[in-house]
Amino acid sequence: MKQFSGKKITAATARAHTRKSKNNTPFHFSSREQVESSQVRRLELSICCSTKRSELSVEWDVSKALDTYRALARAHFRAEKFVVTKDPNFALYVNENSQFLAMITQIAVATTVGLLGWAYLALLKPPPPKVCGSPGGPPVTSPRVQLNDGRYVAYKESGVSKEKAKHKIIIIHGFDSSKDLMLPISQDLMQELEIYVLQYDRAGYGESDPHPKRSVKSEAFDVEELADKLQLGPKFYVVGLSMGAYCVWSCLKYIPNRLAGVALVVPFVNYWWSCYPAKLSNEALGKMLAQDQRTFRIAHYAPWLVHWWMNQKWFHALSMMEGNMAIFCPPDQEMLKQLSSAPSPGQEKVRQQGEFECLYRDLIVGFGNWDFAPTDIKNPFPDNEGSVHLWQGHNDRIIPRELNSYLAEKLPWIQYHEVPNAGHLIIHNASYCETILRKLLE
Repeated sequence: MKQFSGKKITAATARAHTRKSKNNTPFHFSSREQVESSQVRRLELSICCSTKRSELSVEWDVSKALDTYRALARAHFRAEKFVVTKDPNFALYVNENSQFLAMITQIAVATTVGLLGWAYLALLKPPPPKVCGSPGGPPVTSPRVQLNDGRYVAYKESGVSKEKAKHKIIIIHGFDSSKDLMLPISQDLMQELEIYVLQYDRAGYGESDPHPKRSVKSEAFDVEELADKLQLGPKFYVVGLSMGAYCVWSCLKYIPNRLAGVALVVPFVNYWWSCYPAKLSNEALGKMLAQDQRTFRIAHYAPWLVHWWMNQKWFHALSMMEGNMAIFCPPDQEMLKQLSSAPSPGQEKVRQQGEFECLYRDLIVGFGNWDFAPTDIKNPFPDNEGSVHLWQGHNDRIIPRELNSYLAEKLPWIQYHEVPNAGHLIIHNASYCETILRKLLE
């Protein structure tokens, strides 16, 4: 073995060299390869210097020394979490790379924010409504009253005059409908029972101004304020049709002292009302068409997605708006044929201010989180001075009868009427419609 002069190099002296440099500054490296090559260069330099300083001989196993230095270098590299080098060229390279990566990150963040903003404006944010009577909006053709918050509500009156009427009834329309809905209430019946009938466009429908803050609670106070503006007196009857029934639940909760009687006709149900057993509500929802289940869930869990969901073209949204006849039972389909021969005038104005403020807002509010459940409502007529009726078609495919039947069981002050061989459109049957009114006024 060739002899070299100088101090014997051991693992201990090698460890000391790896720890510190001549100026006592720790070395840091950017990669394992750089660590190992640097240690080898320092080993050669150390041997060369020691040869000139001393004549001492040492046996040297080069391969063993290299293995020792590589092991120490790997341990040193694993212990370091960041990179610093004493090579000015490499330091400049690292600095330039860091600046480049920072710039790329900023560009990526800005691009992501921009895309999200575009998606919100283009896909999620609904267009502004075309308010009736505003520049570029539809004309006002119906009588309207202005509420205290500045909004206008359009209405239609029928029957005997309110000054002579014995009974004043406010009828609240359902989904995708309006005050112009024609009901089979004969003039003879209204004269006989001395009925005054008031129908109105709910917020955002027809010619009533949209209500950006519409809620379950606001519906009740719209009814109360409308009645006061038209001087209907201290008490009045309310009839809620389908989706319009959620407004009636609101009236029962917030203005029970103003009610003379109530009729809930094939009333809307919220599958997430806390009063329902989970199994019952899940089974009822499971009976709906898959596309309707998805729509209701989106309205409940992600209301900010409703506008996009109702306008996207990849999946089927609400079946009713697509004209899917599968949601109607045979009696309903027969009734639709009769209604199509004599459509209600003015129905073309239902969505004229934009679908979001009427249809989509109904879904968001109706299927949203309520401040109460129907079973929280107390009997509004403890002395039997009035009555509450719930009418349900046995074959209704739009509103599951099991859920309304459950509510009637939990609220014994509700008179439950399940109509055999009937569906969702029972109010359009003249015989049923007359029965509903007579029962209400008994």
